[in-house]
Amino acid sequence: MNPEPAARLFFFPEEIAQIKALACQLPAERGIPLSRFSITEIVREVISAAIVPSVSDSSVWRWLHEAAIRPWFHRSWIYPRDPKFIEKAGKVLDLYARQWEGKPLGLNDYVICADEKTSIQARIRIHPTTSPHPGQPMKVEHEYIRGGALTYFAALDVHRAKIFGRCETKSGIEPFDRLVEQVMLQLPYKTADRVFWIIDNGSSHRGRPFVERLQKKWPNAIAVHLPIHASWLNQIEIYFAIIQKKVLTPNDFANLQTVERRLMNFQVRYQEVARPFSWKFTRKDLKERLNLVSENVINQYQPVIFQESILEEFPLWNDPQKVLSVYVNT
Repeated sequence: MNPEPAARLFFFPEEIAQIKALACQLPAERGIPLSRFSITEIVREVISAAIVPSVSDSSVWRWLHEAAIRPWFHRSWIYPRDPKFIEKAGKVLDLYARQWEGKPLGLNDYVICADEKTSIQARIRIHPTTSPHPGQPMKVEHEYIRGGALTYFAALDVHRAKIFGRCETKSGIEPFDRLVEQVMLQLPYKTADRVFWIIDNGSSHRGRPFVERLQKKWPNAIAVHLPIHASWLNQIEIYFAIIQKKVLTPNDFANLQTVERRLMNFQVRYQEVARPFSWKFTRKDLKERLNLVSENVINQYQPVIFQESILEEFPLWNDPQKVLSVYVNT
């Protein structure tokens, strides 16, 4: 800790603002060989930059805390790369709101989210897992023997909270088509006016081939592809997160048959209390988020954007889709 001299009990607002601004910079922008700032490193740089002659760690922490600035935290994310991101994602968000092409869905229309959860292992622990006791958590042996892996295919009826799932030895077109068949042979989907299938761009259901394959066998089914890197808009991923937390962690299974049995039994258990997810993310929210992303692209990549580009024309900066296109293709 850096003790604050008793004589320096007051700091000017301008000094505090400069300290906050420094904390909002990446260390590399200041030529500092760090991946991210800590309080101690911020204090060191503040003094080195002669913003103030001395300041305590606790004072800097308090100012950053009040402004919700936490440069020691980070998270991974991906810039949208699909030039039709808004168009594609908007269709999905409309379906969640029971809209399609500007019109409300009918009573005999249904929305299905589907995907596969791959490489679910059976980890056979070399010593048995012990149950929890007062003052002691469950204990899971660190070492294990690999007992193989399977793929869990699942589909969610968004507005009815119905889950359909199956386990397969591997992923691929045929296993995914079997999931589609499992759903479409059941009522009310078999006799529905339209069944919208929301899927990502995985190899088992990618592009035009899947659209044609789906409609050829199921004329009332409509494939709706998400943009690239937009699985976070697929509600089946919420269910997969529940599966990961409640069924697969910690991973301690005697064999693959035990994995499959638990997955299918949990599906029944979950269905007993399932309700539709409270989805509140709308087209408006999406546009606001992409506008923020486009501003970041402009600010952070402007030196690159104005170098030679493979694009013949630069887009208008007020169009988030076109801004993202420049970022991707530069």
